[in-house]
Amino acid sequence: MTKKTLLLKKEMFLTASPRTYIFIAFSLMAMIPQYPILLGAFFICLGIFGSFQAGREAGDLFYTAMLPVAKRDVVKSKFIFTVAIQMISWIIMLAISLIRMIFLSDVEPYSINTLMNANIAYLGWNLIIFAAFNTVFLGKFFKTAYKIGIPFLLFGICATLIISLGESLHFFPGLETLNDTHFQVSQLYVLCAGIVIYIAGTLGSLAVSIRRFEKIDL
Repeated sequence: MTKKTLLLKKEMFLTASPRTYIFIAFSLMAMIPQYPILLGAFFICLGIFGSFQAGREAGDLFYTAMLPVAKRDVVKSKFIFTVAIQMISWIIMLAISLIRMIFLSDVEPYSINTLMNANIAYLGWNLIIFAAFNTVFLGKFFKTAYKIGIPFLLFGICATLIISLGESLHFFPGLETLNDTHFQVSQLYVLCAGIVIYIAGTLGSLAVSIRRFEKIDL
């Protein structure tokens, strides 16, 4: 078993807070009508934050830095763990969105829902929130490797703005189809934008975080 695999197993089974896995259940918020369901993505990130908090209190990074592993691999393992939790949650959201679009699109209360519906655009907005966590929180966390409060607060502000934008756009003339319970091409644009932002933001933040962490004297 390689060192990278061992680091990832450490993240999953030793460092991870139980809250991180429990909060994956917030993906199910996609079933709630008349509710800002994008908050589910925020709570999932809050669960991941719990693992970083638990790791800091346990001196995880100091302990890991003493192991015969490269600093960049320490950063990569935490990014892979974060992305894994996000993708598991997103797949659940995808499944629920398809159920709502295929079987429940014309069923009340979903058909009269004024807040965001679980559709293709919703999936894109979730990726944008996850990207904000990976760039804002993770990027700033690895600048010091111990400060977590301010980075998460900044992420919370970004998430609030993203959620507000996502919940507001479909009220503008010409953008009503973004909230349609059936598939619309306009929704696909949001999903594509979310995919690009998530990949670019996460990879960019990973590169920056590696550089920052390698400069820290633990």
